[in-house]
Amino acid sequence: MSRFTIAPVASQDLDRIAEYFLERNIDAGERLFQEFNQKCLNLARFPNMGRSYDHIRPDLRGLPLNGYIIFYQTRNGSVEILRIVNARQDLEALFA
Repeated sequence: MSRFTIAPVASQDLDRIAEYFLERNIDAGERLFQEFNQKCLNLARFPNMGRSYDHIRPDLRGLPLNGYIIFYQTRNGSVEILRIVNARQDLEALFA
């Protein structure tokens, strides 16, 4: 089993998502964060699951999460979570 880390900018993404749910629906936010944690654990076990986003950035992969995308890459046997963003954003611009 590999491990996973969360990049500082991804941590900021999570903070913004938490703020959004604090204002609207705490229960839905808790469910989203539980699912996020489970998906990260699954990524650590199966690092190549998810879709390839090589057209945006080499070795970039993404995994859907209730209207968001968890962007990550694998390095040296571990998974690094790079961003957690709304799937409707301009994804190319995020990594330009």
